[in-house]
Amino acid sequence: MRYGVRGALTGALMLVITLAWAAGAGAQEYVGSETCSECHNEQFEHFVTYSKKAKSWHSIEIMASDLTPDEQASCYGCHTTGYGKGGFISITETPALADVGCETCHGPGGEHAASGDTDAINRTPTVQECETCHNAERVEDFNFKPLIFSGAH
Repeated sequence: MRYGVRGALTGALMLVITLAWAAGAGAQEYVGSETCSECHNEQFEHFVTYSKKAKSWHSIEIMASDLTPDEQASCYGCHTTGYGKGGFISITETPALADVGCETCHGPGGEHAASGDTDAINRTPTVQECETCHNAERVEDFNFKPLIFSGAH
């Protein structure tokens, strides 16, 4: 009986792993702003030239020595692309996603970049989506005024 339970648990675990892998296989993939620039070069050049977001990793670098690893990781959600959503993992593993990039506002671009399908990307982000990072708490904490476009394009 003991092996029967163990076998059932092993089978259930394998099913969970298989289902998790299958769900992840269909998930959107982050590709980085350089990939976006291949078709949207004018917008990309404007963004990297004028937007503070395009250099947001620098803020983390400045503060890193004063932060614990957990405190530093709490900055990633608003200062990188796709952290906790299949995007940024670390500066060494995913350097192309270390700044806030196109996909922070427009969503993962893997499917759009591969197919060109405009329905596969969020073409017009809403203010509510921006408020994930640009909110009253952050304004108070960091003394900045969020701008809807802030040099984006």
